[in-house]
Amino acid sequence: MKPISFPKLTLPDSGSRVAPTLGHPLVDDYLESVHARLRPNSALAVVYDLKVFFTVIDVDPIDVRRRHVLEFIRVQRTGSADATVVPIDSSEGLALSTIRRRLSTLAGFYSHLVAVGELDHNPVQRGMPVRSPVTRDRRVIPLVRPVRHLPRILDHDDVIKLVEALRTDRDRAMIDAMLLAGLRRCEVLGLRLSDVRWGERRLFIADGKGGHQRIVPISPRFFDTLRRYLDNERPVDAETPFVFVVLKGPNRGRPLTAKGLDEIMLGARRRAGLEHATCHELRHTCFTRLREAGMALEALQAQAGHRSISSTQIYLHLANDWLAGEYIRAAQAIDAQAALGRKVVAS
Repeated sequence: MKPISFPKLTLPDSGSRVAPTLGHPLVDDYLESVHARLRPNSALAVVYDLKVFFTVIDVDPIDVRRRHVLEFIRVQRTGSADATVVPIDSSEGLALSTIRRRLSTLAGFYSHLVAVGELDHNPVQRGMPVRSPVTRDRRVIPLVRPVRHLPRILDHDDVIKLVEALRTDRDRAMIDAMLLAGLRRCEVLGLRLSDVRWGERRLFIADGKGGHQRIVPISPRFFDTLRRYLDNERPVDAETPFVFVVLKGPNRGRPLTAKGLDEIMLGARRRAGLEHATCHELRHTCFTRLREAGMALEALQAQAGHRSISSTQIYLHLANDWLAGEYIRAAQAIDAQAALGRKVVAS
């Protein structure tokens, strides 16, 4: 029987090793397993995904059926529990990528229940089985088709406006880390004083995405700005090993948080009069410009910290000269062949 308070999210204190809970023994048992296996941000995403599902689908986890999963997809896509027909591009619904992630989380939870013997099948099916009209072979189409959008980047003028709108060398150093080396927001905030390799002009990323480490080169401009920040702005009594800290207020000297960095970006964007400018857009801008400047795709993959080069190939489409150059070379070859054919016919 489903507890009355389920799903009720309970988060442990900061630094605690206790897993979050939602108030159902089967779900909480799974969350303990996830908490032990995954990194904190990934585990927290699982918690929120399951909370969303069981808030929308108000049934006991053991009673979930395929119709509930399909109903969840419809509600997530339309943005309403009682909607009937809506435009496919409706702004009320969630992005397909978000829905796919939530379904993946749900499938993982029910695979766990099958593994421990609570259920004999997973109600989250891989897709809808169909039969090919040509071969008569059965195949499966995804419940939610993957959609890949090109990430947004900033043009040269917008970058200049954004940098000019920054008020401190601390802020300029953080933006340079994303704009010149392509660091993620969490990697910037996770930089420690010992990670800065001044003589090599490199940064050691000790805790990248998925826990992977790497060493990345970065422009001397970053080190010049960082030196000014450390000499003139960073509180001398700051005890934290992290590079970037709060400069004013009751939290002065403490590590800067993701929320704090987002507020800095939002303020700079507004002062610069830009419609968009996020930390991840700066990262995309960095790799697009490096690719346009001729950086090899394999080197770009190492700089970005991508495990698969397919993630890096997106910058081929963002780089202005790559596709145009490939097209021009192919078009010239076609024109040359056509011209040769005309000469042969004329002779």
